[in-house]
Amino acid sequence: MNHRKLTAGEVAGTYHITAPVTEAELLGIAQAFARRKLARGRKLTQPALVFEYLQVLFQGYEHEVFSALFLDTQHRLIHFEDLFRGTIDSASVYPREVVKKALAYNSAAVILVHNHPGGDPEPSDADRRITQRLKEALGLVEIRVIDHIVVGSEGCVSFAERGYL
Repeated sequence: MNHRKLTAGEVAGTYHITAPVTEAELLGIAQAFARRKLARGRKLTQPALVFEYLQVLFQGYEHEVFSALFLDTQHRLIHFEDLFRGTIDSASVYPREVVKKALAYNSAAVILVHNHPGGDPEPSDADRRITQRLKEALGLVEIRVIDHIVVGSEGCVSFAERGYL
């Protein structure tokens, strides 16, 4: 991201663009801000804002990416990480690897996230099955799955809001 093309505005959280920027640069700027909002120590209490940040981060991917937000006991973010990369319509997800990462970060809870490059965030049967497998595997080591969010260009779907967890 080219910070030389931005200056802080008079109101906190606003910026002025001081030189022409490309679409790619704008997307990069937006993604950098979204990553900053999903930084270590942030308490994730507003799902709508988390959805916005995730949509910005996942837009432009032409393949599925499966990620996790690793949280402490107060639901503050410890780490956000892309775990698996797939094809245009699927990603192989290995519960053992997710459990290893969650334990390595000493997580108390996780929010699972993946995108649907086609745009429709409606969870598939496979999405529901892997969520159940991950919930069972993580539950064995007392790590809660508090949500699984599917991100599409048309919006986000929360398993927790849908009652799938």
